[in-house]
Amino acid sequence: MAGLQAGTPHPEDITVHSASKVLEVSFSDGAAFRIPFELLRVCSPSAEVQGHGPGQETLQTGHRHVDVVAIEPVGNYAVQPTFSDGHNTGLYTWEYLYFLGSQQDKLWEDYIAQLKAAGADRDAPMPGKAASSCATH
Repeated sequence: MAGLQAGTPHPEDITVHSASKVLEVSFSDGAAFRIPFELLRVCSPSAEVQGHGPGQETLQTGHRHVDVVAIEPVGNYAVQPTFSDGHNTGLYTWEYLYFLGSQQDKLWEDYIAQLKAAGADRDAPMPGKAASSCATH
């Protein structure tokens, strides 16, 4: 499973900051990231967001003010957040959290570009399907 390979950094501390709407994750290699809840939600690794294969991704909108209302461990390899919009099917492996944290500037840039290309508004309710900028790696 992802995140269990030898040498893969693993979280040493995970903190949900509700007021600032960020998930703070400190990893075993010394890296630390503050990942906005909105980025976690629009880049959810769930099938609802990523689809079941290339080209099936759904561009997410309307999640700027989403909260993480709960977060549960999944074995020794992931966490499963529950968002205030009810979404709770994404399993965020240690590897994926590291990817989101380390690549968040590029992911935001790609997300904003895809919104613009789709003529979509970041705050609009979810429309029909369009590709997501956060395809799992």
